[in-house]
Amino acid sequence: MTRHLRRAVVATTALLLAAESSPAIEINAMITTAMKAAVDEMVPPFERATGHTVRVVYGPSGGLARRFNSGEPADLIVISSEVLDQLIKQGKVAPGRTDVARTGIGIAVRKGAPKPDVSTPEALKRTLLAAKSVGHTAPAGGGVTAAHLLKMFEKLGIAAEVAAKTKLAAGGPNGRVSVLISSGEAEIGMQLVSELMSNPDVEVIGMLPNELRMIVVTSAGITVNAKQPDAAKALIGHLTTPAAAAIYKTKGLGL
Repeated sequence: MTRHLRRAVVATTALLLAAESSPAIEINAMITTAMKAAVDEMVPPFERATGHTVRVVYGPSGGLARRFNSGEPADLIVISSEVLDQLIKQGKVAPGRTDVARTGIGIAVRKGAPKPDVSTPEALKRTLLAAKSVGHTAPAGGGVTAAHLLKMFEKLGIAAEVAAKTKLAAGGPNGRVSVLISSGEAEIGMQLVSELMSNPDVEVIGMLPNELRMIVVTSAGITVNAKQPDAAKALIGHLTTPAAAAIYKTKGLGL
């Protein structure tokens, strides 16, 4: 067990001493795929400390919101703040979101491939025009990056050229841009950097230049119809400890 995880276990135990004598329960959580690598590492210590079970469903933020609005059960939702705010306005999630982490759009190539210059808008424009194929998430999938990237291509004046060679990923754990890159289907790809970093077969070569960047804040909220609101709050507490923040930094979530 790593030092960060030991600290997370201690913090969780301290938060939940009063709940340890309660019957074990199942917590239903909907969590953005951008958080998957970190959450997969942090949930087991929480479960051991509390005796509870966490059932996590991963997916793009917008896609998870649609699933929740269609009736899929959830005690808590951890997605982009903009999408979560909409659910709060709709009365589906209780007011008072908790910001958990933040990340941005990274740019990646297959591991071992040449690393083109992406440090400035002009350099990125040249690189995208030179690439044989460009990967990003499909707008229809509900991810938060697609709309920003399409606007960026328009701003750079290369929308038509990029569209002609775009490879789309569905989003979510089974539709990652990084798989398009590692398989060779896309020469270069752009997605939230935390998702790119979770694939050892790709290499992040930079973030979008400052003039074009997008920072995504991931936030947590308790649903108004949560069956296990107290346990869900405890899980959010576990995801917002200093030890959790240290883990996020190693996963591209501490920008």
